Amino acid sequence: MKPPISSSSVLIRKARLSPYLLILLAFIVFVTVLYGQDFMWIFSQQLQLYADQGQPVSTTEKKWEKLPFAIGKTQEGCDVFSGSWVRDELTRPHYQESDCPYIQPQLTCQEHGRPDKEYQYWKWQPHDCSLPNFNATLMLETLRGKRMMFVGDSLNRGQYVSMVCLLHKLIPKDEKSMETFDSLTVFTAKKYNATIEFYWAPFLLESNSDNAVIHRISDRIVRKGSINKHGRYWKGVDILVFNTYLWWVTGSKMKILLGSFDDEVKEIVELSTEDAYRMAMKSMLRWVRNNMDPKKTRVFFTSMSPSHAKSIDWGGEPGLNCYNQTTLIEDPNYWGSDCQRSIMEVIGEVFSKSKFPITFLNITQLSNYRKDAHTSIYKKQWNPLTPEQIAKPSSYADCLHWCLPGLQDTWNELLFAKLFYP
Repeated sequence: MKPPISSSSVLIRKARLSPYLLILLAFIVFVTVLYGQDFMWIFSQQLQLYADQGQPVSTTEKKWEKLPFAIGKTQEGCDVFSGSWVRDELTRPHYQESDCPYIQPQLTCQEHGRPDKEYQYWKWQPHDCSLPNFNATLMLETLRGKRMMFVGDSLNRGQYVSMVCLLHKLIPKDEKSMETFDSLTVFTAKKYNATIEFYWAPFLLESNSDNAVIHRISDRIVRKGSINKHGRYWKGVDILVFNTYLWWVTGSKMKILLGSFDDEVKEIVELSTEDAYRMAMKSMLRWVRNNMDPKKTRVFFTSMSPSHAKSIDWGGEPGLNCYNQTTLIEDPNYWGSDCQRSIMEVIGEVFSKSKFPITFLNITQLSNYRKDAHTSIYKKQWNPLTPEQIAKPSSYADCLHWCLPGLQDTWNELLFAKLFYP
């Protein structure tokens, strides 16, 4: 006589025969392989937090951090913006210039004759931790059904293009596109129903420099209280990355329009750079508070991008600049004369009072070391060079913008770190 079959044995046999269980197991294995590194990183940080603080940190708190401005520290106590550059020929660059068709000719240094590639092989290493590897698959999956937008000037456009270059190879050719509509440029990943966008607004507020093509105006005027002019295009965005700095630095006071650009008689007042910038920051934070949901939206602000227009700043020969610079600045305390600390203080002052969580990407110090990474003379020249310029290349070197691939990929690695591992 056969022994009675227990109910547990029946369940085990059914489970072994269940195709649904096999599918579930296969899915678990796939996800583990795909995101294993990220899961382990998050898990290890949670354990460390528990050990350090004696209590776990909630998922909501981890994901939607309320980051105080200038510290820039993770909840583990590591300041990812404090560190040094290390040579890395194994994982750098993340992509080849020739493989990303979306880079503007303003940033394609190799195509325009730069003889070296040394600037592509540097990795940012924080002092007390390591940055998580940029995971393009995770980034795209997170963007599925969402909008990511960079708002600001050409430096933010460079970071935008860097992000597109970091992601686009995972998307089939017929499943992606890039289109420009006046001030708005949209990269679409059709398979993911996602967009990565850039919106030209160098002051964030309305100004006489808002034309995305024709904006080289020396007499700059910014209209007070006009952020909604551009802000209407930012509504509904899930990840928003702001920047504004360079256009405010004119060497003199800023002209602020109190009425409308349509007024026949315009009422204009002059403010110091700091007061004008403070006005813009308050407008931006007010707009974010009134139009964004902190439970659904992440908002970032990228700090000032330095130029290297004065070689005497790093002990070089007077009258020269970033032209022909292929090495890094090694002084850990170096701070270029073009970076106004007073502006950083304004950001700290205004952001510290914000009721909406803003994640601050403090790229200024780490970028200060990279006098080697600018486009210099290796870019498309929109106007014919004069014999005098040709005789002295430093006279037309671009020490504002950055070659891609290059430094701005690191900016996006920091953005990635703060997005997923705050």
